[in-house]
Amino acid sequence: MGRLTTHILDTTHGTPAAGVSIRLFGLSDARKLLASATSNSDGRTEKPLLAGEAMQTGHYELEFDIGDYFASLAIAVDDPPFLDTVVIRFSIRADENYHVPLLTSPWSYSTYRGS
Repeated sequence: MGRLTTHILDTTHGTPAAGVSIRLFGLSDARKLLASATSNSDGRTEKPLLAGEAMQTGHYELEFDIGDYFASLAIAVDDPPFLDTVVIRFSIRADENYHVPLLTSPWSYSTYRGS
């Protein structure tokens, strides 16, 4: 069985993004909350978002509360923030490892499939 992990990097400051609220939803039948976590000082969750039997082939969404993160840093950003909740929709297979990193600033983001 595979596993699903994530990592958030603050590209404005060149550091991991700590304290970001993260939610994982399954989209197979209906949108269902499967996991929630807060990124640690390394910008990662303490454990995989999915692993073992919970890792199922299907469609998923990750939500990252980036607007709240940048607001907490008390830096000058737009009000309301240009990016609030970043949503990444993706599909996985149960037998593979997936790492879905988020590279973000207050005004942009990118992601890719890691392993």
